[in-house]
Amino acid sequence: MKKNKGRVFFLGDNIDTDQILPGYAMSVPANKLGEYALKGSSIPGFADKVKPGDVIIAGNNFGCGSSREQAPVALKEAGVGAVIAASFAMIFRKNSINIGLPIIPSGCTDQMKKEIPEGDLVEVDIESGILMHIDSGRTYELRKLSEPALATLRAGGLINRVRDILRERGELIDCKKA
Repeated sequence: MKKNKGRVFFLGDNIDTDQILPGYAMSVPANKLGEYALKGSSIPGFADKVKPGDVIIAGNNFGCGSSREQAPVALKEAGVGAVIAASFAMIFRKNSINIGLPIIPSGCTDQMKKEIPEGDLVEVDIESGILMHIDSGRTYELRKLSEPALATLRAGGLINRVRDILRERGELIDCKKA
């Protein structure tokens, strides 16, 4: 899995799914959800600011609230490359990994917020569990993800992972159109 490089955005504790994707956007087609990402948060105009690969660093309980699957989809569609937080709501974590959005816990988020200016470039090495601030070269430890979570992220999400497993077993044969 390649390393993710992007600018950093900071959020606090208890960022719920209503802040990540407001309820009024629930009926929007999946490929348009990114336009509504973090509309209810403290980052005004996030969807207009975010670029592919950008990283969110947050506090405790990221993704709490309702278990809407569209919330992590909105972040991924907006271009978020990874979310680093002190902790995640369990269902949000599962939904994120299942759609291929890297979310990684870290005990260093408060230190990151003190030492990395918002908007600076960071590089996230998901495999080794390291975040590096590009300008200073400082590194921060991330909690290593389980092998099943890494395998799902490598495949781009759970559906792709299941397809890969079925292909390996010979139980799924891709039909090619002539």
